[in-house]
Amino acid sequence: MNFKVGDKVVVIAGSSKGKEGKITKVLRKENKVIVEGCNIIKKHKKPTQNETGGILEIEAPIHASNVMIIDPKTKKRTRIGHTIDKNNKKIRITKKSNEKID
Repeated sequence: MNFKVGDKVVVIAGSSKGKEGKITKVLRKENKVIVEGCNIIKKHKKPTQNETGGILEIEAPIHASNVMIIDPKTKKRTRIGHTIDKNNKKIRITKKSNEKID
C-alpha cells in the first residue's frame, strides 16, 4: 500500500464519494485506511463506570482502492508512483505532475 498517515486523499467510491480528508490511520494487514470526516458510522456504546454510553459517530475504515491521493500541484486526484532520488532513496511521486509527496 502506498498511503501514509497525513496524506490528503479523495474518496472515489462508496457512500462518502467525493469527500476529501487526511488519512488518520493506515491498516496495512487489512489494506484499509481511515480518512477524517469520511465514512461516518453510528456506534452504540454501553455505559461503563468511567464513561457514559450513547450513540457515537466514528469514522470507519475504507478500502485503499476506494481512495486516491490529491496532487499538491494540480489539486486533482492522481495515482502514486515511485522513483529513486539523488541519494539512492526511494521516494513517492504523483503520476500527473511528477511532484514529490512528503
